[in-house]
Amino acid sequence: MSDFSTLADALGGSLAGKRILVRSDLNVPLDGTTITDDGRIRASVPTIRALADAGARVVVTAHLGRPKGAPEDRYSLAPVAARLSELLGSEVSFATDTVGESAQAVVAALADGEVAVLENVRFNPGETSKDDAERAAFAAQLAALADGFVSDGFGVVHRKQASVYDVATLLPHAMGDLVATEIGVLRHLTEEPARPYVVVLGGSKVSDKLGVIDNLLDKADTLLIGGGMVFTFLKAQGHEVGKSLLEEDQLDVCRAYLERAEASGVRILLPGDIVVDTAFPSGDRSPQPQVVAATAIPADALGLDIGPASGADFAAALADAKTVFWNGPMGVFEVPEFADGTRAVAEALTRVDGLSVVGGGDSAAAVRALGFDESSFGHISTGGGASLEFLEGKHLPGIDVLED
Repeated sequence: MSDFSTLADALGGSLAGKRILVRSDLNVPLDGTTITDDGRIRASVPTIRALADAGARVVVTAHLGRPKGAPEDRYSLAPVAARLSELLGSEVSFATDTVGESAQAVVAALADGEVAVLENVRFNPGETSKDDAERAAFAAQLAALADGFVSDGFGVVHRKQASVYDVATLLPHAMGDLVATEIGVLRHLTEEPARPYVVVLGGSKVSDKLGVIDNLLDKADTLLIGGGMVFTFLKAQGHEVGKSLLEEDQLDVCRAYLERAEASGVRILLPGDIVVDTAFPSGDRSPQPQVVAATAIPADALGLDIGPASGADFAAALADAKTVFWNGPMGVFEVPEFADGTRAVAEALTRVDGLSVVGGGDSAAAVRALGFDESSFGHISTGGGASLEFLEGKHLPGIDVLED
């Protein structure tokens, strides 16, 4: 657990009776008011519980979805507060606004060791404003509710937002356990990884991963490329990809990466076979997958997963790895017919004799959706975008402000 002693010292030697504002990442998927994946809520519990056990009056702030600076019922954190209450085993109060009358009354009513959740912080336009003054004004209202601040929402530390960055400039602050763990793991991946070091990248677009490829080409021993992004690499090698996802404007970039990897002795492994369909998505029939060579994708076919031989090849490449970072599914894992490639990679990661890191976002969702035991992996990140930006070598505002 994180050591909050420095924060306690700044607040008079103890957290008991102190109002601690915690920025968590509770941005979970909802089907109406039903939470379909509570992974991020569960990840937030240790820090919240530690503060409550220390006698703090815990005020949790978070966002959900992308509201446009005004309340929207579908993005309310009310279901999240209810689930957090279940996980903590104690009542969690819920404020129906962010800094208004409800928030002030709920915080004022907290006793030592109790927890409250404020309504979606993005219901206030000041949270995501590009205007420093507007953002700072909202941060001041949040800060007025608390005596100290703990940053524990790793999924947002790459954002310069009021509840992530500006509040930390106004209150004594500390990293939460989740953020401290994430940063420790990611530093391990970029500074002194045990070798062989294998990076697995998937997802839909090469453009989403350019910075990661650029930075890790100098650090990894092997890169495995799957998902929709592979078709731009295949096209860059001169192969036709049918109707598969393709970023024409990234062909020269992919060629340059392939050449650079060859020159530096880094292996880039592309799939040798692909699972395709000729009418996906289609509401009038079930998927009809077909396995073809990656170099012979039919003109009318859409690539939707790496093939079985490629799944075996990727697993073999991971077999002796001592460090693995995986970000992005190998195919459309939400559809059973196109989930086998992602499953093969996930299974291989569970057997890694070393550090295996699932890089958040869709990869973390796939692990849970496919029924894997999360404890089988070394670390499952809660922040896809933040993880990628860290691995690109970028500065994360929400981390920099804490370290400053």
